[in-house]
Amino acid sequence: MRFSVHTALVAVALCIGISAVGQNKFQTSVKTIPQNTAGEFSVFASITKYLALGDAVSLSSWFADNLEVTVISSNRNCSRKQAQEILRSFFEANTPRSFQPTHKASEGNKKYMIGLLNAGGELFQVTIYATASAGDTYKIQQLIIARQTAY
Repeated sequence: MRFSVHTALVAVALCIGISAVGQNKFQTSVKTIPQNTAGEFSVFASITKYLALGDAVSLSSWFADNLEVTVISSNRNCSRKQAQEILRSFFEANTPRSFQPTHKASEGNKKYMIGLLNAGGELFQVTIYATASAGDTYKIQQLIIARQTAY
């Protein structure tokens, strides 16, 4: 299952809307939590660590067999191995210093995370969409890395 750009925008809008508004209509179907809460979002613990370290090989163990990867302005549907190579190149050009999750949300068997990656002297917004198949094993279906722009 692939997420479309429309799905990505809706998810980002939901995450931003939920964190910006104290009470919302989506509270029963979409949940946000403080970033230090484990449990339901523990799937992102390793992913967060690998992003902070720039470890494309370990991060790729969380990739679906085929996934959508967008790095800055280059968007590709690719295999796990191709995605690993794309991230390896990105991390070589932009050495990560830290990664800080800013939003986490879930809906059904889907989990979303948005965070800020400090790498190569720049800030990048990272958005990850993962889905669970049988056995609650989550795999990344879509990974987006975009330059953070000032408001």
